[in-house]
Amino acid sequence: MKQSWLNSVFPIAAIFSFRMLGLFMLIPVFTVYANYLDAATPTLIGLALGSYGLSQGLLQIPFGMLSDRFGRKSILTIGLLLFACGSLLGAFTDSIYGMIIARTIQGTGAIGSVLIALLADLTPDEQRTKAMAVIGVTIGLSFSLAMVISPAITHHFGLAGIFYLTAFMAVLGLLLLHLVIPTPVKEPFHIDSEANPVLFTDVLANRHLQRLNASIFSQHLILTSTFFAIPMLLQQQLQLGNLTAQWHFYLPLIIFSFVLMVPFIILAEKKRQVKKIFLCSIIITAGSQLLLAFTYQYWLSICILMFAYFVAFNILEATVPSLISKQASGSSKGTAMGIYSSCQFLGIFAGGALAGLLYQYSGARGIFLTNTIISALWLWIASAIKPNAYQATLIISIGALTIDDKQLTSVLKNIVGVIDAVVAAEEQVIYLKIDRSRYLDGSAQKIVDQYTQK
Repeated sequence: MKQSWLNSVFPIAAIFSFRMLGLFMLIPVFTVYANYLDAATPTLIGLALGSYGLSQGLLQIPFGMLSDRFGRKSILTIGLLLFACGSLLGAFTDSIYGMIIARTIQGTGAIGSVLIALLADLTPDEQRTKAMAVIGVTIGLSFSLAMVISPAITHHFGLAGIFYLTAFMAVLGLLLLHLVIPTPVKEPFHIDSEANPVLFTDVLANRHLQRLNASIFSQHLILTSTFFAIPMLLQQQLQLGNLTAQWHFYLPLIIFSFVLMVPFIILAEKKRQVKKIFLCSIIITAGSQLLLAFTYQYWLSICILMFAYFVAFNILEATVPSLISKQASGSSKGTAMGIYSSCQFLGIFAGGALAGLLYQYSGARGIFLTNTIISALWLWIASAIKPNAYQATLIISIGALTIDDKQLTSVLKNIVGVIDAVVAAEEQVIYLKIDRSRYLDGSAQKIVDQYTQK
């Protein structure tokens, strides 16, 4: 039985938010405060910053597979407990080595894919796309909130304050999981939201998907390495009197970059300019990093270039996952999204580890120049992307059919505007990939009704 959004979508989105806040809150402050840990060096600080991404990236898909076997709630409980334990260790440790271990343990709570599967279990099929959109919005809001509140928290309570708050949110997530979110009656495999190991070879062989995976890897590598340097540069501006509090920098940056991003997203969809705006955003990323390499000492330069970078970042962050879901076939969408998510977190690890090493031997300039080179390689890889941005996924519920699954698939594929059709008998749904400009609303439903037992 499907549940209302009040006890399914919103609490699941809240747990998502708690996890992502724990990650994002460290980004704008970690490198400044980690310097006070015993044995801290730039290289080890970078490893500590990125180690969360390593364990997250490696365990995202396995946790999802385990939830199919042992149940969503049991795996979510283990993941949230690991996240809480890592957070408490981070609050208590005085050593950079303890911090690396704490961040790694935090990352082992890799429950993102399990939350998506639970959401699919509890959400009506026709509302699943909207529910997934709520998760996306939640992640974006978490990032924005974290960038603003974390400097204030660390100013009063240090890094320990963030880790205590993160542990508290993990406990709150456990309460939501067991007291608010119902246990699904059935936990079928969802091809649109879960990874299937059988399809790994096919997905990895898709060059367009791999270009998009390289994009999200590069995107988060550059983000993490940029925010290895920026907190220390802002600290210098505080000492020079150009800034009174770091949140004074982050709040307008987040708000105005988001506002400016929206028209470009609308333009990309309405005018079918997704690829052009996508590539332009990469160019802006490269240009801002290159100019920062030579002007990071100047306050006005930091403000202007970070604003440009954040506009591009927001556009890319909204565009890449959408392109992944539209590029993948109906039967491999969940697998493609799982690999995409792993690449995202592995990019965070690579960004932290690389930035720490670069900063130790060549300072902030070395980080920004390396980011420029990575952006140039990313632009070259992305230039051959097929956007498929004007396709959409349609989910139709089915009952007992009077026709073979393969025959129904063949009939549906002959409908004008239908690109692909997959009958998922276990889930009792059909996944259609449609061209929105050609597909006539309701045409597939009429065919399905003809072959459904009354």
